[in-house]
Amino acid sequence: MKKLAVITARGGSKRIPRKNIKEFCGKPIMAYSIEAALHAGVFDTVMVSTDDEEIAQVARQYGAEVPFFRSQETANDYAVTSQVLREVLEEYENRGEHFGQVCCIYPTAPFLTADRLREAMGVLTGKKADCVLPVVRYGFPPQRCVVVEDGFVKFKWPQHRNARSQDLEPYYHDVGQFYCLDTGQFVQQGVLIMEHTVPLILSEMEVQDIDTEEDWKLAEVKFSLLRGREV
Repeated sequence: MKKLAVITARGGSKRIPRKNIKEFCGKPIMAYSIEAALHAGVFDTVMVSTDDEEIAQVARQYGAEVPFFRSQETANDYAVTSQVLREVLEEYENRGEHFGQVCCIYPTAPFLTADRLREAMGVLTGKKADCVLPVVRYGFPPQRCVVVEDGFVKFKWPQHRNARSQDLEPYYHDVGQFYCLDTGQFVQQGVLIMEHTVPLILSEMEVQDIDTEEDWKLAEVKFSLLRGREV
C-alpha cells in the first residue's frame, strides 16, 4: 500500500504575510513539516500542494516534490483542507498513481516530529482507523467557563461552578498539525475527522497555534526551550 504525505501551503496568508515560508528559528517554517515527513521514512511520496512559485521553490529545496500546482478554486480564502486534499488525490489518480493512505500535514507545525508521524501511521494501520487525529487536552475545564452578559460575568454552566477539575470529563481539541487518513474512507465520507477517528494525545509542550505575530513569538520561545537553544 502506497502512502502519501501532503503538505498544504498556499501563498495567500493574510494575518501573517508569507507565513508558510517565514523564517522560524533559522529556517522557513514549512521546512520543519517537510523534514518530519521525509525523516519519518513511511511515505512513498512527500509533496507540497501550493499555488505559489516561491513556496514551491522552498519546498523543493528541502526535499519535497511539487508535481503540480493548486487550482484557483482550492487556493482562495474559502477553500477547506478536505477540498485541497481531494484535488491532490484526484490529480494523482489521473496520473495513474493510487495511495491507500494519506497524511495531510500543515506547513506551520514546527513541533511535529518524524517519530509522531511514524506513530500515527502505525496506529492508522494497526487499528484499521479511518483517521488518526492528534489532540491536546484543554488546560482549563471548559465546563467552568464564564461568559459576559450585559457587562457582567456569569458561569455558562452554573452547575459546575464548584466542581473539582479532576471530577469533570476531560475535553480535547484538534492541535492543527496533521491528519492521517485511510484514502478510501476519506473519498467516501468527504471529511477529515471521520466516523472511526482514533486520537493521538499530545502534551501542551508539543503544540502551539500560530495565527498571529504574538503566537509566532510564543512558538519560537517554546521551540527554543524544547530544542535547548538560547531564547
